[in-house]
Amino acid sequence: MQLVKKILKCLGVVLLIPITYLIVALVCSYIPVTPKTNSEEQSKSIYLATNGIHLEIIIPKTEIGSLLHNGLRDSEQTQFLSFGWGDKTYYTKTAKSMDFNNLNRFQAALLNSPSLIHVTRYTRAQCHWIEIKITATQLIKLQTYIKESFKTNTKNTKAIVPEISYGSMDNFYKANGSYNCLNTCNTWVNTGFKQSDLKSCLWTPFDFGLLKIHKN
Repeated sequence: MQLVKKILKCLGVVLLIPITYLIVALVCSYIPVTPKTNSEEQSKSIYLATNGIHLEIIIPKTEIGSLLHNGLRDSEQTQFLSFGWGDKTYYTKTAKSMDFNNLNRFQAALLNSPSLIHVTRYTRAQCHWIEIKITATQLIKLQTYIKESFKTNTKNTKAIVPEISYGSMDNFYKANGSYNCLNTCNTWVNTGFKQSDLKSCLWTPFDFGLLKIHKN
């Protein structure tokens, strides 16, 4: 009987951790952080998109500064560039064989795993994108945040990972920072918005909190 009680107690502790994480994540996702208002005109547009799980930031190519654009693969037809940050194993497994198993998910969530930046080129805007009006100053801050997320090589250029991609319109680059359950792909976007004085969540590992804020 004592053994059964100990087992149940251990199970309770084990279950308490993910339940607590989920509750905190949900609460923080619905707490908006609104920056101080300023008189600068919101004359620029960026876009927010999700594949159902993973947020990405889209910027019109004409608005991208040389420091961010330098070293990125591009074409004359490109009108928009999308930036996403995430777990290297997830990106690699998904790009090559869609073989992202439960062990991979466990490692990504609980371990500090390497990260990549996914850059996708678009020739036109997509209907599911959410347009966000921002100021020129906010755009500069956001681009600086994205640029500093790229890991550079010995020549101080963005370190591309040429062996993986989803198709002809995207590329992966080595990134700074480690992926874990507290620092997810969506946390990266939210932090970028927060540092750029854009509406954001208090903290969120999910996509829906930031989407809800900017749909309103």
